[in-house]
Amino acid sequence: NEFCERFSYYGMKAVLTLYFLSYLKWDKDLSTAIYHAFSGLCYFTPILGAVIADSWLGKFKTIIYLSIVYVIGHVVKSVGAIPTVGNTDAHIALSMVGLILIALGTGGIKPCVAAFGGDQFEEEHVSERQKFFSIFYMSINAGSVLSTLITPILRGDVQCFGDDCYALAFGVPAALMVVALAVFIFGSGMYKKTPPQGNVLGDVCKCIGFAIKNRWKNSKHDLKRTHWLDWAEDKYPKRLIQEIKMVLRVLVLYIPLPMFWALFDQQGSRWTLQATRMNMAFVRLSFHHLNMLNALLILIFVPIFDLIIYPLVGLCRINITPLRKMAAGMIFAALAFGAATLVEVNVVKTVVEPAPAGQCLLQVFNLAEGDVSVRVAGSDLFQDPIPKLQDPPAYESLPLGAPSKDLSVNVTLTGNTYHCSQAFEERKAYSLIIYRENTGVKCKLVSAKLKVSNELSWFTLNSFLNTRPEAVNITVGETGFYPISECFHIRCRNNNVFCNMTDLSVRLPWQEAGKTVAKAMEDVTANNVHIAWQIPQYVLITAGEVMFSITGLEFSYSQAPNNMKSVLQAGWLLTVAFGNVIVLIVAEGAGLEQWIEFLLFGGLLLAVCIIFSIMACFYTYVDPEELKKMYSDDYGKEEDDGDMKKKNPDVPLNKVERKSTRL
Repeated sequence: NEFCERFSYYGMKAVLTLYFLSYLKWDKDLSTAIYHAFSGLCYFTPILGAVIADSWLGKFKTIIYLSIVYVIGHVVKSVGAIPTVGNTDAHIALSMVGLILIALGTGGIKPCVAAFGGDQFEEEHVSERQKFFSIFYMSINAGSVLSTLITPILRGDVQCFGDDCYALAFGVPAALMVVALAVFIFGSGMYKKTPPQGNVLGDVCKCIGFAIKNRWKNSKHDLKRTHWLDWAEDKYPKRLIQEIKMVLRVLVLYIPLPMFWALFDQQGSRWTLQATRMNMAFVRLSFHHLNMLNALLILIFVPIFDLIIYPLVGLCRINITPLRKMAAGMIFAALAFGAATLVEVNVVKTVVEPAPAGQCLLQVFNLAEGDVSVRVAGSDLFQDPIPKLQDPPAYESLPLGAPSKDLSVNVTLTGNTYHCSQAFEERKAYSLIIYRENTGVKCKLVSAKLKVSNELSWFTLNSFLNTRPEAVNITVGETGFYPISECFHIRCRNNNVFCNMTDLSVRLPWQEAGKTVAKAMEDVTANNVHIAWQIPQYVLITAGEVMFSITGLEFSYSQAPNNMKSVLQAGWLLTVAFGNVIVLIVAEGAGLEQWIEFLLFGGLLLAVCIIFSIMACFYTYVDPEELKKMYSDDYGKEEDDGDMKKKNPDVPLNKVERKSTRL
C-alpha cells in the first residue's frame, strides 16, 4: 500500500515544478512558492487525519475514506492538465483544487499509516518494530525511485495534444493510488484494528488549558506543584496528565526540526531549478534521474547503515542514541547545501542576468569584411576591435538613464567611420549587427531572445540572421522555415544535433566562393557545469535523511503513549510543514542570490543542530516499563478514581480513563 501511495505522490511531484514553469507559464519564484505551499499543506493536514482517526473513525477507516479523496484529487489534477479543457484560468483552478484534495488525502493518512503499522507489534517487540519502520521507509523510497523514473518519461517522451503529456504523467499516479487503496482493503482481515478512543487531542487541549487557567488563579496561594501541568489534577486523572507530559517533552524537542526539512524539500524546487541550467548531455542524465537518485540511495543506505555502520560505531563503544543520529543527519544535510553552494557559484558564471532599470544589455556581431571598432555615445564599451565572424564579446550593460533613449553609434572599418543612430529601451537585451553594403557599413539593432534563468536548458535558442538583399529559405534537418528576410528565432530540443552545438547562437547566410553558406556564432557560452556535479549533494542529503528521518519516525512512535501515537506522528509531520513555510518565506521575501541562499540555509541548520544537541542532552527517554506500569490494572486506579470522585463527583472519567480501568 505504501509503495503504491508513494509512487502516486512522488510521481506527481516529480514533474510538478516543470508543470508550473512550462505549462502554466509561472516564473521560478512563484513555482517554488506554490510547490512548497503544497508540500507544507500536505504536512499540516496530518493533524486533521489524527483527530479523525483517534476520535471518530479509527486508523483503518480513516485511511480508506481519505484515500478516496486522494484519488479524486489526482483525477481533477489530471483533467486540469488537458489543454482542450477550458482556458488557462480553468487549468489553474483545476490544478489548485486537485492539489488541495491531494494534500487532504496524503496528509490525512500520513499519521495513520505509520501508526497503524506500529500497532501490529506488542510493546516488547522493539527490534521487530524498528525493522518494520526501516522496511516501511524503504517501501516509500522504492515507490519514489520508480515514479521519478517513469513519470518524467510519460511527460516528455509520450506526446499528447501536440506537446508534453502532463495529463498522462498525472493520470498514472492516480491509477497507482487506486491500486494502493485496493491492496489495503484486501488485507483487512489480517490487521489488528484499534478502535477510536475518544477525542484525545481535544482532551489534551482542554487539560492544558485548565492547567494554565488554574495555575493563574491559584499561583499566589499554592506554589507546591512540581510541574505546571499538575495544576490540572483538580479535574483530570493523573495518568492523562502524565501522558501529556510525555508528549510535550517530545514536542518541545521538535521545535528546531523544521530547519532540516527546509533544506531537504528543496530537492524538488531549488535543486531542480539549479539542474535546469546545467549541462545534461552525458548519457541523457537529467535532473529527474538525480531526483530518483535520492530514493535509490535510500534503498542502498538503509541496509548499509543498519547492518554495517551502526554496528561498527557500537563496537567503538559509542552510544548511538536516536537523538544523536538525528543531530548527525542535520550535519550531513548542512554539508549537502555547502556542496550545492559550490555548484551554484560555478553555474551562474555563464548565466546572463537581466538588465536593471535604466540600463540595457548590448553586444556586437561583426559581419563586415574586416575588424571594426564600435563606440556608443555616452559609454566606454567595446574598447578593443571586434574581429569579423567571431563570437561576439559578452553582453555589456549600457546605461540609459531613462526608460528609452536614442544613441549615436560610430563604426570604424579600415580607417573609415560610419555613423548610425539606434533606439534603446531599458531592461532589454540587444544584438547590434554590423554588416557591409555597397554604400558602406550598416548597423541593425535586433532585440535578443536571451534564455533567462527560468527557461529550461534542454531547449536551445537559435537566431537566423539574413543580411543579404533577398530572402532565403532555411531547412534544419527535416524542418523547413519560411523565407527569412531579416531575423527570427526558433527553439530546438537538446537532442537535436544541430542545436546541441551551442546554448544560444546566431546563424546567417554568408556568400563564400559564389555560394551561400551558413556561419554559426555563439552568442551566450554554453554552461559546461555538468549535472553530475549535483551527485555529491544528493549523497550527503540522503545520508542525512537516513539518520534523521527514519530515526525520527520510529522515535515519535516509541515515545508516545498508546492512545496518542497518531497525535505525536502528526506532530512529527508538522515539522515538515513548517520547514516548507520557511522556504516559502525565504523564496518570496529574501530576494537573495541563489548561492547566498544555499549558504544561508546550510549555516542556519548547523546553528539549529547545536541548539538541538543541547536540548537532547536534557531529554529523558521513555522507559517501556514505565508505559507498562501506566497501563496496568492497578496503576492509579484507586487514587485516580477515588480522588477524582471526591474532588469532582459530577465530572465523569473521560473515555480513555474508562477504557483503561476496564482493561
